Amino acid sequence: MLRSMFSAISGLRAHQTKLDVAGNNIANVNTVGFKASQTVFEDTLSQVLRNGAAPNGDVAGTNPAQVGLGVKVAGITTNFGQGSTQNTGRASDFMISGDGFFVTKVGNEQLYTRAGSFDTDGVGNLVTPDGEKLQGWMANALGVVDPNGPLVDLRIPTGQVLAPVATTGASLAGNLSATPVAGETAVTSQISMYDDLGNAHPVNVAMTRNATPANSWTVNFTDTSTATADSAGTALGSVTLQFADGTVAGQPAGTLIAPAPATYSLPAAGGAWTKDVDIDLSKLTQFGGKSDAAAKTTADSGSAMGVLQGYSLASDGTIVGIYSNGLRQNIGQLALATFTNPGGLEKAGNSSFRAGDNSGNPLVGQAGTGGRGSLSAGALEMSNVDLAEEFTGLIVAQRGFQANSRVITTSDEILQDLVQLKR
Repeated sequence: MLRSMFSAISGLRAHQTKLDVAGNNIANVNTVGFKASQTVFEDTLSQVLRNGAAPNGDVAGTNPAQVGLGVKVAGITTNFGQGSTQNTGRASDFMISGDGFFVTKVGNEQLYTRAGSFDTDGVGNLVTPDGEKLQGWMANALGVVDPNGPLVDLRIPTGQVLAPVATTGASLAGNLSATPVAGETAVTSQISMYDDLGNAHPVNVAMTRNATPANSWTVNFTDTSTATADSAGTALGSVTLQFADGTVAGQPAGTLIAPAPATYSLPAAGGAWTKDVDIDLSKLTQFGGKSDAAAKTTADSGSAMGVLQGYSLASDGTIVGIYSNGLRQNIGQLALATFTNPGGLEKAGNSSFRAGDNSGNPLVGQAGTGGRGSLSAGALEMSNVDLAEEFTGLIVAQRGFQANSRVITTSDEILQDLVQLKR
């Protein structure tokens, strides 16, 4: 009778723990990045009333007679399954799709979290609501990120100025119609040139069909930034393009042929740009149909000064800055950490975890590599708590608690009857 009472007491304690875990899960049903826990029971040691015996000759074997001594909590496991997605539209809300944890730092301690609701502090650091700093790698002045370097605090340099880049190259591509009459300017385009200070110099490009030789064009370049009421601007030179007519082997009709240059070197303009600008003409053609030749942006097109106006997040965690001059340049990259046994992580509060004795060492790297998930911005991973499952667990825990309490009251009644044998 005493054994049954003590077994029932252990049952009360175990089911109380199950109620505590379920209650915590339900309390965090709307917590960003929360991972639900489950309670696992196992029986305790059993008292052997009679040992078992092996078969011996004509005597059959017997099984041991054992009475269990109750139940205990074997463990409380964490379910790291993916939570549902909630779109927020905030640029600083990040979500991991797949395995991995954001790496944060508070003081000298490194923590890990699935809660991707970040914001910027007074100096631009990306931080959690309780002040943990998001870790990753910052880009250098050229926008290059070194993911093999040490982790640092990720910062959004609001108001950062991107230095201007002088133009050293440009490109003209497209078709010059074979139908215009001689002397007709079929296409007028414009190339934006930038000097060393980032000042823009619009260069007008006029393409005119020549009478002779046949299938030739003259391309004139004019700096219109110096235009006045009496002048269209400063003439920068011209180049003659010759296209094949298909009568010479090895020269396909409509393509550039010698002596037409594949590249025209626009001369330096003194106070404007100080170096020759190489303009690629090799992609021009002369076919029937409409003329659509125009200037194309290249890596050498240069740019004006830019100021950081916003940022976006790529799926690999790269934070791309958006500048007022239309350029985009990498600011940094988020780091993700994975663990051999995430169930061994210790909860550190504030939706964070710290590495535990049985979690293994953090494997830090880029999103989308080494089994790590991908990232998206403007969305959050919500709690993975299943309310239907939790309420069912509450019922099971409640009934288990009630049943164990009945064992105690029954044992008490029997003990009372035993005491009353002698009146």
